[in-house]
Amino acid sequence: MKLPTLAVLALALCFNDTAAAADAVKLTRLYEKIETKWPIAVAIAPDGSGREFLALQRGQILILPKDTSSAEAKVFLDLASHNMEAVNGKFEEGLNGFAFHPKFKDNGLFYLCYTQQKPKRLIITEMKAEGDKADEKTERVLLEIPLINWNHHGGNIVFGPDGFLYIGVGDTSKRNDEKRMSQLTAVMVGKVLRIDVDSREYHGAYGIPASNPFADGVDALPQIYAYGIRNPWGMSFDAKGHLWLADVGQDLWEEINWITAGGNYGWSFREGARQFPLRIDTPPAEAKLIDPIFEYNHGDGLSITGGIVYAGKGHADLVGQYVYGDFVIGKIWSLRANDEGKVESNTLLYTSPQTAGDNPKKKPSVLVKPTAFCANAEGEILVLDWNGAIYRMDK
Repeated sequence: MKLPTLAVLALALCFNDTAAAADAVKLTRLYEKIETKWPIAVAIAPDGSGREFLALQRGQILILPKDTSSAEAKVFLDLASHNMEAVNGKFEEGLNGFAFHPKFKDNGLFYLCYTQQKPKRLIITEMKAEGDKADEKTERVLLEIPLINWNHHGGNIVFGPDGFLYIGVGDTSKRNDEKRMSQLTAVMVGKVLRIDVDSREYHGAYGIPASNPFADGVDALPQIYAYGIRNPWGMSFDAKGHLWLADVGQDLWEEINWITAGGNYGWSFREGARQFPLRIDTPPAEAKLIDPIFEYNHGDGLSITGGIVYAGKGHADLVGQYVYGDFVIGKIWSLRANDEGKVESNTLLYTSPQTAGDNPKKKPSVLVKPTAFCANAEGEILVLDWNGAIYRMDK
């Protein structure tokens, strides 16, 4: 997760919104007796068991109990000894991606994305589960991506309906895309990657889907599926096959994109749908920069957390809508878009309670800072909170 520069005006607008409407949903805290520090994902094992796996950024993966009031959770995997984060990297580094193979029931395989140091890099790796335990001896590293900073590495991973693994990678820049790597197709940062985990034709580790836009590897790396990305935080497919990606902004705009093969989403020529003021060179004449389907400015929030399209039964009015939030302000919205990606509505559902700072110069603390929106085994939305809580979105 990335915390952008907090402009004084934006903070004033966000923390002093006296005209805020009443919340349309409530958040019910679950698993209060289980320590769930820095949660980043909940995934449902696709094996018919209904098991819910919670990934924590410091490297643990827990199997959540069926009883949400229970004090015990099984430890599926613990990577805490892997030294994943630098001293100055504990805000964003660590375990940031977790996904089950679509055929997990048959092969027991799952995938992780985490950081490592000396050299600093992002690792995409495969392991096998045996019952309720991961077998670390089966770890197989598929891909290593060099990083030059502790922030902006993304790390979300998700399998698409095509069976391929999609990987969101940030621009590894502290600010401003200084190294100009998001538009550079000779590197994997600032990109969405797509690989075939069932193949071994590429370095004996994975395959390159033939339909990747640069599959031949000429003038671009074959793993690249889309580019011009700043810091993807929240990537998910809906039932219609659209790949939703929330890209965290820097100074003014947060954005939501529909990702397509070969798409260029503009960073750092643009932030959102507008020219990025700190980049004065112009895009190449042949560049076709794709606008986000939706964006909001820093008067409404400061760091987007991507979500999922709701498909549960508890909120009939939200079915088919994309539920997402803001990490800094603790807001949650639902976005309705048609099949062409045209937004029809964006509705504020919830605003986190805030506690004023103990002096005028200190910003308020926010109760709920969403790091992810995930479906539970019943299809209802779980809101994962950086402060160490898990909530279910209820009426």
